[in-house]
Amino acid sequence: MNVVFYGSLLSSLCLLSACQPQLPQTLAEGLVYCAEGSPESFNPQHVTSGTTIDIVSQQLYDRLLDINPQSGELEAALAERWRVSEDGRTYWFELKPQVQFHHTGYFSPSRPLQAADVVFTFERILDTHHPYHPIGGGDYPYFESVDLRSLVTAVTAETPLTVRFDLSRPDSSFLSNLATDFASILSAEYAAQLLQQHQPELLDSQPVGTGPFMFRDYKKDQFVRYYRHPEYWGGKAQLSQLVFDLVPDSAKRMAMLLTHECDVVAYPRHAELKLVTERPDVEVQSQISMNVGFWAFNTQKAPFNNAKVRKALAMAIDRNTILQAVYFGHADLARSVLPPTSWAFDNNAEELPYEPELAKQLLAEAGYPKGFHMDIWAMPVQRLYNPNAQKMAELMQADLARIGVRARIVSLEWNSFRRKLSDNEHDSVLIGWSADNADPDNFFRPLLSCAAAQNGSNRANWCDPKFDNLLNQALLTADPQQRRSFYLAAQHYLAEQMPLFSIAHSKRFQAQSVKVSGVVMSPYGGVSMAKAEKDL
Repeated sequence: MNVVFYGSLLSSLCLLSACQPQLPQTLAEGLVYCAEGSPESFNPQHVTSGTTIDIVSQQLYDRLLDINPQSGELEAALAERWRVSEDGRTYWFELKPQVQFHHTGYFSPSRPLQAADVVFTFERILDTHHPYHPIGGGDYPYFESVDLRSLVTAVTAETPLTVRFDLSRPDSSFLSNLATDFASILSAEYAAQLLQQHQPELLDSQPVGTGPFMFRDYKKDQFVRYYRHPEYWGGKAQLSQLVFDLVPDSAKRMAMLLTHECDVVAYPRHAELKLVTERPDVEVQSQISMNVGFWAFNTQKAPFNNAKVRKALAMAIDRNTILQAVYFGHADLARSVLPPTSWAFDNNAEELPYEPELAKQLLAEAGYPKGFHMDIWAMPVQRLYNPNAQKMAELMQADLARIGVRARIVSLEWNSFRRKLSDNEHDSVLIGWSADNADPDNFFRPLLSCAAAQNGSNRANWCDPKFDNLLNQALLTADPQQRRSFYLAAQHYLAEQMPLFSIAHSKRFQAQSVKVSGVVMSPYGGVSMAKAEKDL
């Protein structure tokens, strides 16, 4: 069977290679990372897509704080130290001196990082009258979902290397949010130059950051190429060149790894893992990851505005079959939107049973004894929380037919898929979430808050003041036990209302050449190439 599968991979490569444009010549000491899709933007502020974050954030930019991938603790990054006032409403950050921005063909910085750059980065998000706020569509989905605009009242440069954040209220998740990939720091000087040139949109497409690599060129649906940042404050990267080859087809990505056209492959399908682990030239890395794959219902559309209908649909799905057929056993059945590794996880949460007969009864009680027609939108890309949404949708389609629900599967090109999702054109969608930090709030507000519904990142389009109040109460206290009590109540309420049905928490995998080392996957999303090496 392995021989047949390997042959099919190579056949796939032969058939598709003529369609894939030639990559630019990569230097011998460079690395090719085969990614599953094109970035939506080169500014992480504008996205929540893991595809974009993997390619852009940790390669081009830095944040005030980072998250230690082993411990989950916050640690210094661009800010070498920080402090908070006793009332929890003022934060000060002292920046590292002599942090250099990228020197590119389109921008030559005249100074290192200053507090003014941090002020610019966040004022662009917060101030709707800021000249850069509407650029790129004026959407900042992650920070809108956590309501940053009502939280932060001012960002001030007290000295060239000291920045102060004033808050309207205490928020126990504030520091964690500053450590997310969405909080990447931009150059105020570059932004001013582009404004003067009447080209502000280039800030998000010809990026400048302080990260280990700097932007070279990009061809949509073909490749992204970076060069090493020679003055990187964290130590010069070993790789002189980094290329992301954009290959949506998983089988083709794996074939390119086996024929040494890729050095690293993102999100191999679980069915492919057994094959590659038997090869001496390839190794598979795995990472316990904070994520959840789920089925979200558009709660603003009938019949999905009825909690009984949502629960009936969930109870009709055989998740154990999904775990074997889609995740190949490399995932745990979800009992909550929170993974069991979260300190706020409800250990007493009951697993929703697979009960098709009870599901029929609930549908009848809700007024749909003969079922109805609906759509299931399935992601066209592989993600760690859902490695094969199309296959999952097909299994669910068969399950739903048993209770009289006729489901049509919808799949679109990735950027169109996300845009139409944000416009709430779907009935239901198979998608998921990977945590950006260790705080449990990161699973609740970006996915299910009213603010997230307004900005389009809440795929259930669900807004419930009772649920929002529980989250807000949790943020007002720094006491872990008190916070946990609010998050337990939030999980109980979600189980009652079922705006989304949590399916699985998956491990993250990537396959790479044995010649490659130092590629760091984080349990909180993203991948870092800063320490990557390639044995020549």
